[in-house]
Amino acid sequence: MKNFIEELKWRNMLHDMIPGTEELLNKQSVKGYIGFDPTADSLGIGNMVQVMTLLHYQQCGHQPVALVGGATGMIGDPTGKSEERNLLSEDILIHNLECQKKQLEKFLDFSGSNAASIVNNYDWFKEISFLEFIRDAGKYVTVNYMLAKDSVQKRLENGMTFTEFSYQLVQGFDFYWLWKNKGIQLQMGGSDQWGNIVTGTELIRKKAGGEAFALTTKLLMKADGTKFGKSESGNVWLDAAKTSPYKFYQFFLNVADDDAPKVFRIFSLSEKEEIEAIEKEHQTAPHLRLIQKRMAEEIVMRVHGNEALEKAKEATEILFGKSTTEALQQLSERDILEVFEGVPTFEISKDTLSGSDWVSVLGEHTKVFASKGEARRSLQENAVSVNKEKVTLTDAVDVNRLLNGKYFVVQKGKKNYFLLKVTA
Repeated sequence: MKNFIEELKWRNMLHDMIPGTEELLNKQSVKGYIGFDPTADSLGIGNMVQVMTLLHYQQCGHQPVALVGGATGMIGDPTGKSEERNLLSEDILIHNLECQKKQLEKFLDFSGSNAASIVNNYDWFKEISFLEFIRDAGKYVTVNYMLAKDSVQKRLENGMTFTEFSYQLVQGFDFYWLWKNKGIQLQMGGSDQWGNIVTGTELIRKKAGGEAFALTTKLLMKADGTKFGKSESGNVWLDAAKTSPYKFYQFFLNVADDDAPKVFRIFSLSEKEEIEAIEKEHQTAPHLRLIQKRMAEEIVMRVHGNEALEKAKEATEILFGKSTTEALQQLSERDILEVFEGVPTFEISKDTLSGSDWVSVLGEHTKVFASKGEARRSLQENAVSVNKEKVTLTDAVDVNRLLNGKYFVVQKGKKNYFLLKVTA
């Protein structure tokens, strides 16, 4: 059985742990859990560090448990928040929980001697009355103890509702319930969760005289100090409907050189020797972006599967490499819009298109070129491609070659792309 703590250390993930945690993990297979907040119907890259923590945990021979917070999601974790979250309806929470469960099932192995499991804290909280809770849990944790937590201290000046204040006690009770009923001895999470996690160990100690353990991982930050997991357009989601496999692939392909080795160690399942060999090779030729390519392939494969990975690579080749008309024709309309998102787009009616030549289309009706004269010169110089095929002054505009019946991809020179959308 691999040493989980050593695994976290060489991957530069370990932040803190209660004394005795490593000794426990080296002695036996241990059930350990991480909680996930169901505020969205998809996990994002920001959640992936904790998903990978569970994955590494299982690969080291331990039993990972993912807790989806049907109960805690009704409150909202105040950690790191400057104001109270909007409370979600029960229907939305249920929907979010089911979506997140399906995503977690893609990563963890639910068979074998150290099979993973998923639990929902609403399953036990729905049976507990408010009076039972404040009597059986509230009396063991002092207000002074709760006030000392960073998540509370940072909010005191502007005010904090009792609902949010109670969150750490609810999360602490989760740990107590899982320790008592499921034999879970360890809770893990990001470093910002330390206060909430040790509230659970405190409750177990005081209420049951038992011993439980805590471990936190480092928050994944970029070299510029911002959180990893966001693109210019917002969160990067694991749900293909929210972030396409192409965008997902591009996100990791474009990870900054300063961040790539750190991110790769966390998100890769490869062994230490292989990762160090890739890092060494990457250092000899950083411009080849070897780490980014390997990381993008590995993660897209795990999240979206081989078919989606191949399509993402094909789309990347279309936009940035040498591709063919046939490859372009294989793209769906959504793929086309994803691949060419952000490039200048012009609309032209089918009637106008049918009665025009390429000089008029590119230099008058769409302004791909500033003038018809400039368009004519570029066509004469063989510097214009439409759907990856060179066009000349004598080539006719053929509406039968439209992609998905409505698009032409125009390329001016090597890197300047334009999308022509043909309307009825």
